[in-house]
Amino acid sequence: MTTRQSAGILLYRLRNNQLEVLLVHPGGPLWAKKDEGAWSIPKGEFGVDEDALTVAKREFLEETGAHVEGKFISLTPQKLKGGKTVCAWAVEGDLDADAIQSNSFEMEWPPRSGKVQQFPEVDKAQWFPAEVALQKINPGQAGFIRELAEKLRH
Repeated sequence: MTTRQSAGILLYRLRNNQLEVLLVHPGGPLWAKKDEGAWSIPKGEFGVDEDALTVAKREFLEETGAHVEGKFISLTPQKLKGGKTVCAWAVEGDLDADAIQSNSFEMEWPPRSGKVQQFPEVDKAQWFPAEVALQKINPGQAGFIRELAEKLRH
């Protein structure tokens, strides 16, 4: 059995000397009414034969419609409750969160209805001050924000 792994990008910017991070909210009906603890960095799963940073950049593009460039800061991988490991890199940048374009997925909805519907993988993105982001992000990913804030202090 192989360990499931994801790779993602924590995009950040400094506004009035305050750290802000970009988080995305998962699309689809299962997440529609969830807020605190539901947000995430743009990320996706990868296999053993794939380069994690390459996957992180690809997933960022798929979930936001934006290319990400710059000096990537490697962050300590986080192990989530379900056993998945998330690898992440922080990079300074900016984008219009209201203009994101996400890829989509299909699922049967409502359950057992036989109807297959299409939903965006990400239904919105938003910039949050670091303290607010720590409340919004999936708790298993909060370590990325804390580590970035610590690294930027030095």
